[in-house]
Amino acid sequence: MENPAPRANLAFIYVTSLFFAWGFVTATLDPLVPLVRSVFTLSYSESLLTQFAFFLSYGVMSLPAAMLVARKGSADAIIIALAAMVAGCLLIPLATALREYGVVLLALFVIGSGITLLQVAANPLAAALGPPARSHFRLTLSQAFNSLGTVLAPLVGSVIMLRGGVFGGGLDQEANRSESLGHIDTSFLIVAAVIALLATLLWRVRRLLVTPGLAPEDSSQVLFEALSSRWALAGAAAIFLYVGAEVSVASIIINFLMQPDILGISAEQAGRLLSLYWLGAMIGRFAGSALLSKMRAGPLLAAAALAAAILCLTVSQTGGMVAAVAVLAIGLFNSIMFPTIFTLTLERSSAPAPATSGLLCMAIVGGALLPQLVGQVADRAGLSLTFLVPALAYGAITLFAALAARTPHGRRTGTT
Repeated sequence: MENPAPRANLAFIYVTSLFFAWGFVTATLDPLVPLVRSVFTLSYSESLLTQFAFFLSYGVMSLPAAMLVARKGSADAIIIALAAMVAGCLLIPLATALREYGVVLLALFVIGSGITLLQVAANPLAAALGPPARSHFRLTLSQAFNSLGTVLAPLVGSVIMLRGGVFGGGLDQEANRSESLGHIDTSFLIVAAVIALLATLLWRVRRLLVTPGLAPEDSSQVLFEALSSRWALAGAAAIFLYVGAEVSVASIIINFLMQPDILGISAEQAGRLLSLYWLGAMIGRFAGSALLSKMRAGPLLAAAALAAAILCLTVSQTGGMVAAVAVLAIGLFNSIMFPTIFTLTLERSSAPAPATSGLLCMAIVGGALLPQLVGQVADRAGLSLTFLVPALAYGAITLFAALAARTPHGRRTGTT
């Protein structure tokens, strides 16, 4: 009999490349926020509509995506997802040519819809490609490469989008604006080309991504099965709060570090420092992969969420270098949260994996809603006090982790 391990390992490598791709695309929005704020003369809450449009797609498309994965299977769903991402990227040059912020938001919604389908298909696939006992390890390792994408995106984005143009100080404002709009085009056309190459490669090896445990099934009951599980609902709430907190922090770091009472640096310099936030997440995920092979996931998640809450409180009450270091350090403790919440929930949910994955990915809509709350607080009370919002979110995640730690692995209490 053929040894399935090499095939599973190769498939895992291909799936992990998807995590890198959507991490890069998602983090490209962070330097985009201060750029559209300057180009289109927006408030903080208006500029954070970029995150709202992108992450709203999770709320709208996750359950339909789960139904598509259940009907088509992971391999076909992944190809469809990548095609949607390319289409969204190609809408960006149209938006900048029209100089319509609303079309930019539409393009981001399309890109987000593709990533939503990608996550619904790829998260349970990464967890399933190997022994069940090491599912935490595999998903956290894949998320580490997702973090590599989020580290590189601010570096590339700050060089392309935050240099010159509206940040260059030229006297001709219209020329500055045109230059910055061209920078946006360049960034997303590069992303479209890379995703198209990845889609071509995965189309050729799509048979490797067919996993017996995740075979296509009847999609008609996906929605009801997900909503009937208490653990699926609890996990969705934790994902909602985590993604909302992570996106809120990442979205305001550049403007926060630019403040005179923090570091008083340029937009490009702050954009480069943002990569340290995502670098902490990447390092934490590689370290977390090792830790999760030796200790229980629940207690480790509780410790990470509590540390993140304390750092947010520190940022809200201090300034200067202390606040700058604290805000960048939040990324380190964000590192294991998404994959650990995801797998803790999959283990305990009474719903099938595609249904639970769809509900969890729908909860990523927190990345749309919490930043809007943060933007409103920033416009009224300043950027420092906005960190009280993610502090409360991390506190709630600590409670979820404590409950999960008290519920043994494999004990499914979702419908009782």
